[in-house]
Amino acid sequence: MTEAAAQVPRHRPLPWTAAATLAVVTVLHLGAQLAGGEPVADGTQVLLMPLLAAAVWTATSAPRPRLVRLTLVALGLSWLGDSLPRLAEGDAAFLLLVGFFLLAQVAYVAAFLPYRGRSVLHRRRPLLVAYVAVVVALVAACAGGAGPLLAPVLVYGALLGTMAVLSTGVNGLTAAGGALFLVSDGLIALDAFADGYSLPAQGFWVMATYVAAQCLIARGVLRRAGRGDAAWLV
Repeated sequence: MTEAAAQVPRHRPLPWTAAATLAVVTVLHLGAQLAGGEPVADGTQVLLMPLLAAAVWTATSAPRPRLVRLTLVALGLSWLGDSLPRLAEGDAAFLLLVGFFLLAQVAYVAAFLPYRGRSVLHRRRPLLVAYVAVVVALVAACAGGAGPLLAPVLVYGALLGTMAVLSTGVNGLTAAGGALFLVSDGLIALDAFADGYSLPAQGFWVMATYVAAQCLIARGVLRRAGRGDAAWLV
């Protein structure tokens, strides 16, 4: 084991303070989504990713592995995607949302890429067909209503699917998180572009799957880093 690997705690849980605060804020946020309390929902949403990033940061010690550093970058970009669209309206707000989450997916792809040999790209390949089918079906459902936003939707869909596929190479926790991220963003796309789509409590389901996805990815990253995978602890 390298020195860098040795300095990453093995199987250390998310620090209790950040994790407990995140749990409370998540419950408040999801409750506000169900109750239609927009001010509370908006105020709590911008706290979610900083709290999760704080948990990841305090669960690790310097020098942090590449996988952890890139995950922190992805969480920061996700926070910008949660926050900055509030400052714009219409297509501009949607482009800010897509733009920052696209960059977050790039960071996750870069983080998970070294583990591609363990992913469905090389193992259990029939599952790869399922991922491709889901992305193609989402794009097909949304293409007709996307209009001038079709190009960014296509690029984002391809990156999101790539992230979900590569997440299967890290461990089961990140794989579950990647799949839920695909579900969450798929719900957003269907609501924005698909004719006839209607899901009761849409905001609740989007945010529930989104927060669960990010938490599962973070926990999976910490578990992988704690195992001292020395080849990628650079």
